Amino acid sequence: MAQNVEKVVVIGSGPAGYTAALYAARAALKPLVLAGSIPNLPGGQLMITTDVENFPGFPKGIAGPELMDLFRQQAERFGARVLEENVNAVELGNRPFKLKHDGGETLAETIIIATGATAMWTNAKGEEAYKNRGVSACATCDGFFFRNMDVLVVGGGDTAMEEATYLTNHARKVTIVHRREELRASKVMQERARNNPKIGFLWNAVVEEVVGDGKKMQGAMIKNLKTGEVSRVDAQGLFVAIGHKPNT
Repeated sequence: MAQNVEKVVVIGSGPAGYTAALYAARAALKPLVLAGSIPNLPGGQLMITTDVENFPGFPKGIAGPELMDLFRQQAERFGARVLEENVNAVELGNRPFKLKHDGGETLAETIIIATGATAMWTNAKGEEAYKNRGVSACATCDGFFFRNMDVLVVGGGDTAMEEATYLTNHARKVTIVHRREELRASKVMQERARNNPKIGFLWNAVVEEVVGDGKKMQGAMIKNLKTGEVSRVDAQGLFVAIGHKPNT
């Protein structure tokens, strides 16, 4: 018995995946979305974001999971089908392509890979517990919530400098925590950060622990890698900017 061949299979269910599914569905291609399942994150990084205030059309903001549910509903309205299964392997040597996923195998004429990326974290004690309660990986997403507060930024590359510089629009003070004595960021980005009076630096330092009252972050235990000394720095926010890894 011949196996059915899907016209379009979308791997991934974040904003990009559901947008691809929406356009394919409106083109009458009846796409299949392999959305992923736990421990992966169906719905993408917005599933771990509380309030989204910079997406057009929602003047009062919208919760990340709610927004992704609307994305899914819109794609399904036009005929997209969603399976919350992980893709384990893809064979691209011959057409139709073959996808191996939790529920079996699927053949596809076209595959759209929209798996996005995952922020890298410090894995410090308490970091997981205070995500979205002070700990973030996106300054442009969450910086607005830290007006007139003290925040920390972890990292030494261009992303960290950009995050720190952006946060000065909202925060009272921004302290960059970097494990080395020199930054990896481009000279322009370094100078921009160094010349900003709101930005300070903790060199040769790493975050050992994020501390708080159980509801909100209140500070971080910072270890000096040269002396081994651990001291507390009071801060209401911690922005991790040490890179992303692709989910491919």
